[in-house]
Amino acid sequence: MYIVAIGWLYVALMMAITEHNVVAGMATFLFYGVAPVSIVMYIMGTPGRRQRHKAREAQEERERQDAAAREPAQESSREADAPRDKP
Repeated sequence: MYIVAIGWLYVALMMAITEHNVVAGMATFLFYGVAPVSIVMYIMGTPGRRQRHKAREAQEERERQDAAAREPAQESSREADAPRDKP
């Protein structure tokens, strides 16, 4: 995937070098090279970002469940350790 992007940028750079002035060359490289490659790379990276987001949410949910499971155990151990008053 990255090799295609690098190749496209190389071709756009070669096109930009052949322009007659610097402004036209920079515009060519920007509009024929950088902009399309950045859009395509963003679109192609969407599934990976979505997968990482879901994995992060699942990890946070597991941490919340673990914390909730530990709370009652900690409360019962505190109650057992607490001194009891004798009447």
